[in-house]
Amino acid sequence: MVEINNDLIVKSSSVWGNLTPAPADPILGLNDAFKKDQNPNKVLLGMGAYRDDNCKPYVLPCVRIAEERIMEKQMDHEYAGITGIDGFVDKSIKLAYGGDNAAYLEKRIAAAQSLSGTGALRLGLTFFKEWYPYKDVDVMLPKETWPLHRNLIDVVGLPSHKPYRWFHPVTKDLDFDGLTEDLENCKDHSMVLFHVCAHNPTGVDPTKE
Repeated sequence: MVEINNDLIVKSSSVWGNLTPAPADPILGLNDAFKKDQNPNKVLLGMGAYRDDNCKPYVLPCVRIAEERIMEKQMDHEYAGITGIDGFVDKSIKLAYGGDNAAYLEKRIAAAQSLSGTGALRLGLTFFKEWYPYKDVDVMLPKETWPLHRNLIDVVGLPSHKPYRWFHPVTKDLDFDGLTEDLENCKDHSMVLFHVCAHNPTGVDPTKE
């Protein structure tokens, strides 16, 4: 008698039979391990979100107020423009650069709305891949960043990425000397990915000075 493995037959004949899983994200993996842990005293420290004493997501009161205002306006859900909602994009630029910023006043800042940080990165990196005139450059990423950021650079086909120093393991603060040295030594016209305030995943910000 010959034993037939039906699962193997289905996999080999499937269009997606040779699909291999992506490597597990270590930070998200920590979140999965937390959910499976039965210890009643466990505390979730792996995800960047506010939580209450029961480890449930804590929604800030200002977010609740914003939700109420949105519902009260009874918006019509009209399609946004191809680069997003103009008013939202403009206010986002003001928040990031300041309404008195010379580049903003001279309309020298371009911006587009996207879905989530991952969507923004994919959109921005694809744009640079297709339109950035400088090809022989470095793509600089903070040494401490999410694996997805490196993967996206590879997916869109940009030059190999290089790390720059950000977090100092001894002082637990910004490694300013290492940061500036790495950026000074990268190729001219290189791309540099900076995180927004409360640098994720280290939480370390530069001072104003």
